Amino acid sequence: MAGTAFITHPDCWLHNMGSMHPESPDRLSAIRDRLIASGLEMFLENVEAPEASIDDLQRAHSPAYIRALIEALPERGIVHLDPDTAMCPHTLKAALRAAGAGIKATDMVMRGEVDSAFCAVRPPGHHAERGQAMGFCFFNNIAVAARHALEVHGLERVAIVDFDVHHGNGTEDIFANDPRVLMVSFFQYPLYPYCGVPPSGDNMLNTPLPAATRGDAVRSLLMEGWLPALTEFQPQMLFISAGFDAHYEDDMASMGLLDVDYAWISEQLRGFAERHCNGRIVSMLEGGYALSALGRSVTAHIKAIAGL
Repeated sequence: MAGTAFITHPDCWLHNMGSMHPESPDRLSAIRDRLIASGLEMFLENVEAPEASIDDLQRAHSPAYIRALIEALPERGIVHLDPDTAMCPHTLKAALRAAGAGIKATDMVMRGEVDSAFCAVRPPGHHAERGQAMGFCFFNNIAVAARHALEVHGLERVAIVDFDVHHGNGTEDIFANDPRVLMVSFFQYPLYPYCGVPPSGDNMLNTPLPAATRGDAVRSLLMEGWLPALTEFQPQMLFISAGFDAHYEDDMASMGLLDVDYAWISEQLRGFAERHCNGRIVSMLEGGYALSALGRSVTAHIKAIAGL
């Protein structure tokens, strides 16, 4: 067992969209504090995220969009790109570290330095489309990492599992009808970003779920829908957009998952990766805004993918 990397960077704490914004630096502090309290941190390989390069970003985003985002960076204060998504002077550095974390994780896993990696980064990424920032997201971190695995490491097939409560529209936008990628996801519907039904490509297994859905329904979905589809696809690496805002305590949505559900989902995904992907997992933080629930759920997730 090569172990599990925990990848983050201090720059990810500096991105700030305002004191009342739910996507706050406190999210990373809650994760760090819970990992330390649980004793799990000592079993992880702590790694600092590098910055993604422009070439890295262009595997998932248009050059014009990247230029526009760089030009929008304020020298002081906060600039809103939409009502939910804003930049401060430190946002670009944080976003480059967040995307770079996925690249570093992919490199470490592909080289056999670790079996799996969790990237505790912000801003999140799965709402960022090829040419548009939205939903707290600037660069699509999981898409940048998956394209890196395909185009730099030469993999032929990768899968993306997205269990955030909001649909990963950006990831779908970037990968729709790419035969090298299978994306499976559940999300509360109707809920922001109000899409995903129907899916935009044959390689998308989108499962909308109603408000008040509990863990038993999600477990059935995974066993009866996701795992058969993933097994048929035979990916060589598994990427996870790990959002924890479907938790019962999280008021950003109205689903009812618990810490034990996230642990169970993560155990199933680790088992699948061991059977079909040489154990290769890269997981990246997306949503999750109830701080105590976030810290507990991420700790359960990391413990499961690490096989501890």
